[in-house]
Amino acid sequence: MARRWIPRVCGAVFAAGVAGLIVASINGNNAGIVLTIGLAIAFAAIALLSHSATKHREPIDAFDDAAMERLEQRIQALVSAGAPEGQLRDLVRDVLRAKQP
Repeated sequence: MARRWIPRVCGAVFAAGVAGLIVASINGNNAGIVLTIGLAIAFAAIALLSHSATKHREPIDAFDDAAMERLEQRIQALVSAGAPEGQLRDLVRDVLRAKQP
């Protein structure tokens, strides 16, 4: 649930902060108010950066040793059955390259 409301709250703080800075500058440019609004905007920016950095992403595809071992065994079985090893390995290499994003 926090994935949805943190960016929205930060966006609202940004919008309100810009409006607040405009209003504060029109009303006499009070340094305390401007500093407070600026700090609120800075904290919202830090919160949004932290949220983006820790957001759940897709896991990295790890090299699966067990799957590659099974593939090697299947290649050896096909080579033992009479398939040309060089062409078979070229085919597997091309398929693995095509599968990568």
